[in-house]
Amino acid sequence: MDTVSAGRRESLPEGDVMDGIVIFGAGGRAGRAATAEARARGHRVTAVVRDPGKYGDLAADGVSVVGGDVTDARGIALAARGHGAAIHAVSPFTGPEQGFAALDPEFFVKAAGALLDGLARAGVPRLVVVGLFAYLRTPGGGLVMDDPGQFPPEIRPFARAHLAGLERLRSADTEVDWLVLTPPALLDSAGPRTGRYRTGGESVTGAGPLGLSYADLAVALIDEIESPLHHRAQVSVFD
Repeated sequence: MDTVSAGRRESLPEGDVMDGIVIFGAGGRAGRAATAEARARGHRVTAVVRDPGKYGDLAADGVSVVGGDVTDARGIALAARGHGAAIHAVSPFTGPEQGFAALDPEFFVKAAGALLDGLARAGVPRLVVVGLFAYLRTPGGGLVMDDPGQFPPEIRPFARAHLAGLERLRSADTEVDWLVLTPPALLDSAGPRTGRYRTGGESVTGAGPLGLSYADLAVALIDEIESPLHHRAQVSVFD
């Protein structure tokens, strides 16, 4: 059954809630939205990006911006220490227009392993990962990525790499309580924050195209940190 949320908390005292959130990939669209939502609710935020010099605007709102590599467990532990939760919104590149020739098929596997290792070392109990619509299941039981009518075949290497990261989480014997929150294919960077969204299982839910704004994806991400409802699973989120 779908869950409907209007955002479980709107704001919290500065510095409260589990000693802050560390956001890996804070310079991307999902990461920026999550950073803004977390700060609006009063969370202390550390934004981890590849090149801090390019993201000075993030620091304007009191965010601590540090350099880091999501495949480096030691660096993750250093960045995450003193925080109560982490968000993984990192992609190895900014979009399919860059092509896939340089894609490391093990990128998301390495990232998942390093995050579980580094967060455990740092004593961070909660990890919320932004998933990929391509590995939700269709009504027929297959994966979206395997249906050429729904998913461009040329992007399948990226989807397979992303799916491998999910499988790495599923196979891990870890104390970190992880969740993969998977938005629909239609994510609107200019869409408003309504504070409402629905969650489903691991299958595409509903009829017609599903959408979501990045702002409401961020609401769902921070809700799952403040008041976790799902654990060690993949959950779809949509409008």
